[in-house]
Amino acid sequence: AHSRTEDLAAVCRSADILISAVGSPHIITRDFVKPEAMVFDVGVTRQQGRIIGDVDFDNVEPIVAGVTPMPGGTGPMTVACLLENTLLAARLQHAIPKAQQ
Repeated sequence: AHSRTEDLAAVCRSADILISAVGSPHIITRDFVKPEAMVFDVGVTRQQGRIIGDVDFDNVEPIVAGVTPMPGGTGPMTVACLLENTLLAARLQHAIPKAQQ
């Protein structure tokens, strides 16, 4: 789905896994999810010194199988993967072999 999808709520409701990266605070409400769906909140908006996600966590969390919080959900994994890829790029650029396990 995208910003011009007609009846976005219905499209989202049909998903078993919903990943939102819109950057629009609390756009994903309980009307957008089906029970037992997995919801990943990747959207980030900064308002009045706070980080707010796309998912209305308090209203969505009781009805889904799982939902990532914002902040603190996907961000730490994003940073970890970024650092891993940075290390890999440096190793490849300088022909440094990966350490043996």
